Amino acid sequence: MATKWNLDPTHSELTFKVRHMMISNVKGNFTNFDVQLEAEDDTFANVKTTATIQTDSISTYNTDRDNHLKSADFFNVEVYPAIIFEASALSNEVTGNLTINGITKPVTLDVDFNGIKADPYGNTRAGFSFEGKINRKDFGLTWHAALEGGGVMVSDEVKLAGELQFVKEA
Repeated sequence: MATKWNLDPTHSELTFKVRHMMISNVKGNFTNFDVQLEAEDDTFANVKTTATIQTDSISTYNTDRDNHLKSADFFNVEVYPAIIFEASALSNEVTGNLTINGITKPVTLDVDFNGIKADPYGNTRAGFSFEGKINRKDFGLTWHAALEGGGVMVSDEVKLAGELQFVKEA
């Protein structure tokens, strides 16, 4: 029988980084997301996970840029309100199906299982860190602007990272 683990959003984050003008990185995050895990045991080897990320919760700490990212040029939040990631096995990496803008592709992320601990309130918690990268154009995020001296305004590669903490359901 599978055990359900619920995300603790106050101790979790989803971040990304993308090269801007080929000279620096712009970082951002999603502030509204949920991840559900169902695991056969505490090794998480056989796990079913579904992550749902609300696209309108994107934040790069710049309102104009955030509004552009929410527009049809990028995430088109009116039409595609969520990014979905689904996977069914976990080790030092997880491969699952990532859906952005209605386009689903397999993605592999490197994962660190940080362990299980009991908290002072009697809950059992598990922590994970992950990172990986995607090509944004694979998911229909094709907006770009060429730079006069060569290169592009926004690189195709997007680096993903996250810290996720879960509470075991009693």
